[in-house]
Amino acid sequence: MKDERISVVIADDHKLFRKGIRALLEEFQFIEKIYEAGNGLELLELLKLLDLLPQVILLDIQMPVMDGIEAHKLIRKLYPQVKVIVLTMEDDEQFITYMISEGVNGYLLKNAEPEELEGAIQKVYINDFYFPADMSNLVIKSGSQKNVEKPVLPEFSERELEVLALICSAFTAPEIAARLNISRRTVEGHRNKLLQKSGTKNIAGLVMYAVKNKLVFLQ
Repeated sequence: MKDERISVVIADDHKLFRKGIRALLEEFQFIEKIYEAGNGLELLELLKLLDLLPQVILLDIQMPVMDGIEAHKLIRKLYPQVKVIVLTMEDDEQFITYMISEGVNGYLLKNAEPEELEGAIQKVYINDFYFPADMSNLVIKSGSQKNVEKPVLPEFSERELEVLALICSAFTAPEIAARLNISRRTVEGHRNKLLQKSGTKNIAGLVMYAVKNKLVFLQ
């Protein structure tokens, strides 16, 4: 994203935290506009008023009036093209896997380093997903608990698994096309089939599905 600049919304009910994140985002050269909302309802009203939708939303979960869970459901329905990174102190394993299954593009704890936040926004914008490495281990763990029946996986073709591995390694569609010597349109076709077969809502969900079912192993 050399010369590209994007817009970001910070949705959090703590004004001091919002101002701190805003000051941080203003240092990132690829961010052009920054908006703020104090709860989920304010966020949805803001999105309704904007002529151009933001590319990325940093979304807190615990907010008054309308929390992040409800807001995210409505965003996925009304603005599916907008990418959402959950930025929270909520580190419960079940909750994280639930939000991933609901289609969030990224999940980051509020105690993350500024460099990680910068990288997370860039990766979500370019590749549709970002999760810290230890979160991948968490997802694997959640799928291998005792007394959990192993799901029957759909049949994936060799080419689909190749595309899946490259998606999980954060290659973009053009990069995958060049690497496999196929058209970008063919890559998109394989990606759509992978989403359909896995029953996932977006690339973030697909990546976690692949990790959980040990179809790929993230470094």
